[in-house]
Amino acid sequence: MTETPGGRPVLGSPVLGSPVLGSTAPGSTVLRDLLLVVLTVTTGCADATCFLHLGQAFASVITGNLVLLGLSAAKGTGAIAANSGIALGGYAAGVLAGAPIAREHEQRGPAASLWPVRVTACLAVELAVLAAFSAGWEVTGGRPAGAGRMLLLAAAGVAMGMQSAAVRRLGQFSTTYLTSTLTGVLAGLATAAKPDGLGRSLGVLAAIAAGAAAGAVISDVAPALLPLLLLTPVTAVIAASWALRDMGR
Repeated sequence: MTETPGGRPVLGSPVLGSPVLGSTAPGSTVLRDLLLVVLTVTTGCADATCFLHLGQAFASVITGNLVLLGLSAAKGTGAIAANSGIALGGYAAGVLAGAPIAREHEQRGPAASLWPVRVTACLAVELAVLAAFSAGWEVTGGRPAGAGRMLLLAAAGVAMGMQSAAVRRLGQFSTTYLTSTLTGVLAGLATAAKPDGLGRSLGVLAAIAAGAAAGAVISDVAPALLPLLLLTPVTAVIAASWALRDMGR
């Protein structure tokens, strides 16, 4: 976070450890923000599916999983600990695998800074993981149990960890952990200062709720269609990212 000459923090400014992006055309940044909103639909769907059908743990809400671990320690409930631990482990594995793929490299220029090709590569691997998840979901008829359920929970965590690593490469954005996003919106409203990227922030907050609602309904009523909801947003973002790179050239 940077400060104005008067010492006031500027919301949405780069923080230590966040990549600094080059200048880009406004139309390009709008498209980038739209792609981030689309990705968040998959996040909401994955979290709702994991909570409702894979052991009441979350694929991306790591704070919630840590709380569940604490509750399991206090209550002595091994099932809660196992489920939240699997989700945490999967997410961590996804970040560890995705960060090297999405890392900054020698390519320069507006196109590279707006949406690096390595981000698309990382999302492509996430898509492969989600495809494997979808195959397992279909094999079990949308009602996994036992070891199959645990494997699917871990796979969902891996996918969300990879998505988090990919999006983090773009800057101070997120399509998975949104507490700070909501905090920025509310703080801006309270101080009558429009937060940077307000449209994007509102978009991802709405998208995660919409994705969760759709995922909850589809996984219950038409579980065979759940892979469509999980895979379509990521596939669309991967395809559109090439157009975004062309705009940045």
